Amino acid sequence: MSDAGARGCGSALAFCRVWSGRSGRTCRTMPAAVRRCDRRSAAGNVQWRAPRSPPRAMPLSGPIPELLITAVALATVLVVMFHIGLVIVPGAWRQQWREPTLLVKAWLSTLVVLPVVAIAVARLLGVSRGAEIGILLMAICPGAPLALRRSLDAGGDAAFSIVLQISLACVAVVVIPLWIALLNVVYAGHASMTPEKVAWQVFMVQLLPLSAGMAARARVPQYAARIEPGVRRVSSILLVLFLVMALTGAWRHLVDAGPRLVAAIVLITFVALTIGHALGGPYRATRTAIAISTAVRNAGLALLVAAANHAAPEIVITILLYLVFSALVVLPYATWRRRGRLVPSTAH
Repeated sequence: MSDAGARGCGSALAFCRVWSGRSGRTCRTMPAAVRRCDRRSAAGNVQWRAPRSPPRAMPLSGPIPELLITAVALATVLVVMFHIGLVIVPGAWRQQWREPTLLVKAWLSTLVVLPVVAIAVARLLGVSRGAEIGILLMAICPGAPLALRRSLDAGGDAAFSIVLQISLACVAVVVIPLWIALLNVVYAGHASMTPEKVAWQVFMVQLLPLSAGMAARARVPQYAARIEPGVRRVSSILLVLFLVMALTGAWRHLVDAGPRLVAAIVLITFVALTIGHALGGPYRATRTAIAISTAVRNAGLALLVAAANHAAPEIVITILLYLVFSALVVLPYATWRRRGRLVPSTAH
């Protein structure tokens, strides 16, 4: 095989071999022509070999164009964050920084414990390599904008939730590249993500619309109060529309995904809710906030990392499936917390 051909194979294998282990086992998402060149000789040259069976890749195409889903997702996050900024009482969240204990526990649950749990569950259930990478990308990406909306609707402490959201969004700029570097060591991979890209996504999608809403509430409170109901309705409609579109786009891939992947996502989300709930005490509202923040992952950042590393379709689809099924698992918990927030006691 020529040097040019070897370089071509190496490029095509780039992300599929990320975190694929030192054993050289094949990634299930690789096309047949690429899978024939994933073995290297002792001298380091790529060698051809016949594929054992046809690949079972999950194509990314679906009934709804990917561009449309992306546009609706972006609009949903922007409107949701702007609405949250409109309803935040100016200055009410500043006192949360004076008692950092709960924040530290939330960071531990969201940034450290959950990724470790995700690795353990994915290995325990034996999901495919592409699915495992997709799960790990979701696990290392905290600070989902929709988690803040879920937390507030479920009775989470408003001031604490907004501080937690902002802090996670900022910490993600450093934590995500560190986690990727660590996983590269563990899995002998070569994925990458610069802090600048993460910071730009966090600023444009989360902090900018949130700051705009907070500024409107502080400077023109009457105007903010007048438009708030309409913005809330628009955000709710967009949220429902996005979830329906995501479910429609991911539904056709459930058969290819298999029960192990679904079971892994459900189990990881359930464990995340349990850990976050346990660490969020003694107050009921902070338990709700930390539990939901731990369980709901940032699909936007996960897709950003995947796109930057030319992820295979199975990885992207796993991220979408994680988004859908984790939302379904969180829903009963959020409903339970919302129904119980009228209870006088705050220690549950």
